[in-house]
Amino acid sequence: MNKKIKVLCLDIEGLHGGSSRSLFNSLKNISTEKADIEVWCKRRGEVQESYNEIGIAVKIVPDMPKVSSLPRISRNLFVLALFYFRDWPNSKLFRNKLLRESERFDLIHCNHEGLYWLQRWINKYIGLPVSMHIRTTPWPTIFSFFQVKIISHYTSGLVFITENERDNFIRLGGSKLYGKVIYNIVPEVKKLPLPVGRVLNNNDTFKVCTLANYSYLRGMDQLIDVALVLKELGQEKINFVVAGDLFLSKSLPGKLGYVARKGGNLEDYANEMGVRDMFLFLGHVTNPERVLSGCHALIRPSREHNPWGRDVLEALSFGLPVIATGTYNRFVEDRVTGFLLKDFDPIQVAESIIELSKNKALVKKMGEQAKKRVKKLCHASRRSQDLLDFWTNIVYSNPR
Repeated sequence: MNKKIKVLCLDIEGLHGGSSRSLFNSLKNISTEKADIEVWCKRRGEVQESYNEIGIAVKIVPDMPKVSSLPRISRNLFVLALFYFRDWPNSKLFRNKLLRESERFDLIHCNHEGLYWLQRWINKYIGLPVSMHIRTTPWPTIFSFFQVKIISHYTSGLVFITENERDNFIRLGGSKLYGKVIYNIVPEVKKLPLPVGRVLNNNDTFKVCTLANYSYLRGMDQLIDVALVLKELGQEKINFVVAGDLFLSKSLPGKLGYVARKGGNLEDYANEMGVRDMFLFLGHVTNPERVLSGCHALIRPSREHNPWGRDVLEALSFGLPVIATGTYNRFVEDRVTGFLLKDFDPIQVAESIIELSKNKALVKKMGEQAKKRVKKLCHASRRSQDLLDFWTNIVYSNPR
């Protein structure tokens, strides 16, 4: 098994999101003597320069078709109609290109489960083995059951970023085919980058950041509830640094939807609630590391109780305690690497933040434990070797 394997990775983001950043860090640490890897990205951006720097060929293919199941039935019907009647037919040139160039590869790796329909087509019309990264835990709807059924039938092997994605996949009817849990790689932070200017210029506050584009399930609006509690307690020297898109959907409930229907975003909502001065809204940030280096803690206000993900791992690697909700404590362990709460209660969250803001020794202690945790679980060379071994086993189990 000394032959160098040839792998094509299909990436839906292009370093704009966590799944893409995770793939990049994995490929960066795989020896070019063991694998020839090429990446095709749906989105253009810094991805080209970044991959060129590590000697990996990259192509931008904006017509790569993707779709995933969503929690709401109406939204599923809408996005699936767009996909099957617009996006899939419009991807014909991309699929023809993939068909022509597939002879150069031993394996195609889909970096996100949103590529499941394309993965089915690859299996049927190209015949190469296909592996896939499962990076989310879809809600149990008929659409997610259908997505999981397709993935199970047409995939040669699955990589799960934690045990949670694996267990959820099985709960949704997924077969126990060849799969492996491989935690996302997080590079060791040896030197802190210069913080984003607007964060750097606000040095007299305790800064809690969040790294995510707005969605109702990600729950960034709940930070406004926490800010209201802090303001009532006179703790206005605590600021929230929000990095990500602030767009609000008009279908959101309550005052969120009211603000959205007036053309407002999350910043306008904070202003409407009277706590705008406790927030620093950065919008999309190309280098989230420059946000982490200027903050004291990270909060993950998700309504899905999932205390893991790229934002959590990177914050821990920077020595930031993390406040999150859920029961999975592999990364965020209560009072060890942060605060792990059963539910998002604004009062409990506010109390946790206040405790950190008043206890520098606790912040330092948790930060040191956080660094040790991700260094052990997310080690670059070990996790990248896991991925290479996974691919190699698939290639040699499915000879052409």
